[in-house]
Amino acid sequence: DDTIYGGGAGMLIRPDVVGAALQKVENTYKIALSPKGDFFTQDTAKVLSTKKSLTLVCGRYEGFDARTLEEMDKVISIGPYITMGGELPAMIIIESVSRLIKGVLGNVESLYEESYTKGLRDIEYPLYTKPYEYKGKKVPEVLLSGNHQKIKEWKEKNRPKGNK
Repeated sequence: DDTIYGGGAGMLIRPDVVGAALQKVENTYKIALSPKGDFFTQDTAKVLSTKKSLTLVCGRYEGFDARTLEEMDKVISIGPYITMGGELPAMIIIESVSRLIKGVLGNVESLYEESYTKGLRDIEYPLYTKPYEYKGKKVPEVLLSGNHQKIKEWKEKNRPKGNK
């Protein structure tokens, strides 16, 4: 890292240092983690899961020299806020992308019945498990009925639309 030309608080990660590291990694899709990037979404995760190799470059301090970002295949932000560095955003991306790769999840059905699968901001219906009654609240009877059509209708009716 070094000081910023033209002044300003903090330090920047030097482009020659990042460039030298990236030269050691061949045939990879290079991603910088920065608040300047496009927001990470489930659709982004799907695209990244098809790449043969990913290299995530984590920011720190005031971030990257602008020339470093120009060398990336993609610049990603995990949201409209700042973290201390890119390590936690990288972990979020790794977990989100990894679970889309064949063989990672024990049950592939999990991918098709979860939040965000059927459309942006389409959140999963309420889920229940044992015990049947907890603090006076019971599992909806329809979920125990065995009637697949009625269960499907209940799920659609009780699916919230969007995050609050």
